[in-house]
Amino acid sequence: MGSAKKSSAARTARIEEMRRAEQARERRNRILTIAASVVVVGGLVAGGVVLVQSQSDDGGATAGGSGTAGKFVTDKDGVRAWKGELGRNHVTKAVDYPVSPPVGGDHNPAWMNCNGDVYTDEINNTNAVHSLEHGAVWVTYNAEAGKADVDALAAKVKKTPYTLMSPVDGQKDPILLTAWGHQRTVTGADDPAVDAFLEKFVQGQQTPEPGAACTNGLSG
Repeated sequence: MGSAKKSSAARTARIEEMRRAEQARERRNRILTIAASVVVVGGLVAGGVVLVQSQSDDGGATAGGSGTAGKFVTDKDGVRAWKGELGRNHVTKAVDYPVSPPVGGDHNPAWMNCNGDVYTDEINNTNAVHSLEHGAVWVTYNAEAGKADVDALAAKVKKTPYTLMSPVDGQKDPILLTAWGHQRTVTGADDPAVDAFLEKFVQGQQTPEPGAACTNGLSG
């Protein structure tokens, strides 16, 4: 019991530290945006021509590509780790991921809110993958999952920052937990693997963008 409380406190402290870093980064970005605006306006007044070359929406990704190639390898703890490529290009088109739900790959520029958000309808995979990139754990279930388990998992998610939950009809197992590059099946809400997965992967070492926002994204 004491060890579990210490682990929970450590995770909470880590998330708070990430949030402070996120807030500081947002302040810096606002300052840089204001400064850039002043420079642009000054240049226009002076008669200069400002040319802004925007980055392509698909980040150079090939048409129809998911930026995902590889296979799962199951670790001793039952977690399946993706061995291979996980692209991180921003795309606005649909992405054909090789697994459902996806564990990473090219994704939409907008992320799904993942601050303990529970969605009762299916969400767009490309937005959810962006949340994974920010260090979120995605709890998903299909029609075979029991209502009691779904309700209990939803209650747990709502208490846990950097998580989100939604139904995924196409997944093969009733309940799955997914982080960037990692996934596992659990038997129900009371499976000890649920807490173990959250402890390891919420803002875990696998996170490509630790401390990135899980708020101010899409809400459904």
